[in-house]
Formats: sequence, C-alpha cells, structure tokens
Amino acid sequence: MAVRRVMPVIQSEAAQESREFYGLLGFEEVMNLGWITTLASPSHPAAQVSVMTRDKTAPVTPDMSVEVDDVEAAYAAVRDSGAEIVHPLQDEEWGVRRFFVRDPNGRVINVLSHR
Repeated sequence: MAVRRVMPVIQSEAAQESREFYGLLGFEEVMNLGWITTLASPSHPAAQVSVMTRDKTAPVTPDMSVEVDDVEAAYAAVRDSGAEIVHPLQDEEWGVRRFFVRDPNGRVINVLSHR
C-alpha cells in the first residue's frame, strides 16, 4: 500500500473567507461539493487543504485525509491492529471508497481511495 497524498481538513463555517485566505498563499479551488472545498497548489497539485462545514455521511468531521492506493489493505491493517473505526468502509457518491479511524492522539483520519 502506498500513500498518494495527505491533507489537513479544517472544520469551518467560513468557506469563502478560507478560500480567499488560502488563495493569498497560492492555493486554488479544485473541488467544491458545497459542504467541502478542496484547495490545491497549482505547481504541486498533491499539496492540498480542505475546508469542511461537516461531513456529509459520517458522524464526525475528520482532522486529516490520507489517500492510499489500496483502501481495502489499509482498512484490513487498521482493523487488525484494534484501532477504533469511527466510520465504516464504504463507497461514497462522490467517487471515493473510505473509512475513518481514530489515531493514538484522538484525531480522526479519513482514509480513502478514488474509485
């Protein structure tokens, strides 16, 4: 399993203000689903930050997203470790397969692969 990208997720009701602020640092909007906006560096597209009001299908808002090339393998490794699965492995309508896990610091990590 390989990591493709890692991005912080900022929970905020100030999506427009956040988009403008991160624009000052060179980020551009690459995805906007209404409840989540992802901003990326044009010169390094894997350098990203997401701003989210609340997660659409999960009970909590994650602190970070980690995209992997094999979410099934990641899920098996995390499950077998005994870590707390916060949101089950499932397909989402926006084209990802994902699950949430709580890390040893209490942070919620969204682990995903694009379908």
